Amino acid sequence: MVGIIMGSTSDMPVMQAAIDVLEQLGIKTEVDIVSAHRTPDKLFDYGKNAHERGIQVIIAGAGGAAHLPGMIASLSPLPVIGVPVKSRNSIDGWDSVLSILQMPGGVPVATVALDGAQNAGILAAQILGASDEDVRNRIVDFKAGLKEKVIKGAASIKK
Repeated sequence: MVGIIMGSTSDMPVMQAAIDVLEQLGIKTEVDIVSAHRTPDKLFDYGKNAHERGIQVIIAGAGGAAHLPGMIASLSPLPVIGVPVKSRNSIDGWDSVLSILQMPGGVPVATVALDGAQNAGILAAQILGASDEDVRNRIVDFKAGLKEKVIKGAASIKK
């Protein structure tokens, strides 16, 4: 199972792409709002206990100062994938990117592109697929589908 958390409901339009791709790949998700600044007790509980609820990977999306992914990574033994979200209070998204990307040694956060929640979902599936052959096979099929879309698109412009 993949835990998908975000700092506020305003992040949901971006984070929905992770939910959608994981659903397409047949992977269960748990989705919640966990604000690093407004619900710190919930953040600590989530970070320390997510693995006990069966979560295997956490995707954390955050905008602005974007402390959520790093704080979760500091508390959890699970892999964390950070999604920088370009928000209304963001400095063109760079503050979010750098806040998630520039983690100190010992607290890794895999970071995808700004608003790159779909890739976060795919990466989470690939992490699970490293030890689950069924998930890995679904990823192989998914990537074959991407290839087919490109081939069909190229064929349509050659006519």
